[in-house]
Amino acid sequence: MFKSKPRWFGLGMQILAVVLALLFTSIILLMVKAQPFEAYKNIILGSVGSFKKFSDVLVAWIPLLLATSGLLITFSAGLWNIGIEGQITMGAIFTTWALRLLQDTTVPPALIIILAFLAGMLGGALWASLVGMLKVYGSVNEIFGGLGMNFIATAMTIWLIFGPWKRPGVGSMSGTEPFREALWLPMVPGLRLSLWSLVLAIVVIVIVFFLLKGTYFGLRLKAVGRNMRSAFHLGIPTSRYMLAAFLLCGAMAGLAGAVQVTGVYHRLIPSISSGYGFLGLLVAMLVNYQPLVAVPVSLFFAMLNIGSIQLPIVMKLDSTLSGVLQGALVLFVLLVDGARKVLLKKS
Repeated sequence: MFKSKPRWFGLGMQILAVVLALLFTSIILLMVKAQPFEAYKNIILGSVGSFKKFSDVLVAWIPLLLATSGLLITFSAGLWNIGIEGQITMGAIFTTWALRLLQDTTVPPALIIILAFLAGMLGGALWASLVGMLKVYGSVNEIFGGLGMNFIATAMTIWLIFGPWKRPGVGSMSGTEPFREALWLPMVPGLRLSLWSLVLAIVVIVIVFFLLKGTYFGLRLKAVGRNMRSAFHLGIPTSRYMLAAFLLCGAMAGLAGAVQVTGVYHRLIPSISSGYGFLGLLVAMLVNYQPLVAVPVSLFFAMLNIGSIQLPIVMKLDSTLSGVLQGALVLFVLLVDGARKVLLKKS
């Protein structure tokens, strides 16, 4: 029965996973004596209740989509790049360094921004390459190596903000001295949104789609991820492909960091990654290596992040409820997908 309509069966199971995630979150809300429907309504209104609120969703969606784009590459190679948070942070650090180095020169501002973006990509790629080399040449699991590099990147950010890049006469957690407006990405008047960064994120996910779906490199990368030993015996240089996956992911994470500096905060702040790397991991797991599906799913996750800001204001609930819903959604999708595979095998 299941084999005759696997597509419809799979869709039904995905809907079931969403329903279970909502049910799980609703139970938690009821336990704290809150109305689930009111909470969901406030999340929706907080994200799409006005054009300004939706523009804030897009501001969050851009770095999330960039991080997810890179993670789809490492996931395809069978690698868990937990260190992407540190790679975003290092991209932001390198971007800030380039801007500080060039801001008082005669170089045109547009060229400075381009060079700062390239520096951000370089910083993210270098940080990812360290995790990759630990994995390939040191047999250090990328999860442990990535977590360690995350802590180092965070510590380096705080040291720079309170040390060499400290604001004159001020020791503040608010970050470094803001850059002059000429070094910001052009913003939509009255909004925090830059159309340049929006276009950049869309271009990157399209590139990843064609890279994974339509190139020989993508095919080999998937072979490494499916069965590294078999891929090696078939003549694929697995170590080289794993390092390439880390470098590409790191470069995209570095782009996300560059966007945070030039298009959102206009300076380096302690929590510059804003958790988009870890959130991107959830999105990448949820979309099952499908780049185009990552576009609406990451947008939905960004809506939850921004919309949940209304919860403490309106209902006196913690905004981390969105994280509960996001985690529950991924958990139930994975559980239901496992159940679907078992049922299809038995039928």
